[in-house]
Amino acid sequence: MACGRVPVTSPIVSVVIEIATEATEELRDGIARILPQLSSSPPPTLAELAEIVADADAVLFVARLDGVVVGSLTLVLYRIPTGVKAWIEDVVVDEAARGHGIGESLNRAALDEARRRGVKGVSLTSRPSREAANRLYQRIGFSARETNVYRYDF
Repeated sequence: MACGRVPVTSPIVSVVIEIATEATEELRDGIARILPQLSSSPPPTLAELAEIVADADAVLFVARLDGVVVGSLTLVLYRIPTGVKAWIEDVVVDEAARGHGIGESLNRAALDEARRRGVKGVSLTSRPSREAANRLYQRIGFSARETNVYRYDF
């Protein structure tokens, strides 16, 4: 897979965080394997993954351990009248690889990329039941906001 590599080492494991630059079957299969641990939504097809990778306003980060996809995160950027903002979506780390700093490494890579692109703020949501994830977000500097999040489903 063609990717921009950013080596990140945790005290326990060595993981490579990559920015996906090409949709491959191997990447699709890796995401299809871990995504059900986050969501019941179907994983992206190869064509849908290619759209994400080609989108200048989306950055797909992939965590690899010994070459195997063990995590992913998507950073989505958007311009509004008050500036450029970003949203982190679909953060997932394989259950077998959790607790070793991979989620933190993915988030820090995304925050670095957002900062590099001049983003004013990065938002994300996390279900309250994802207690470890919520502790991680607070530990790395995200703050809970008093807001009502609304969603309109089609």
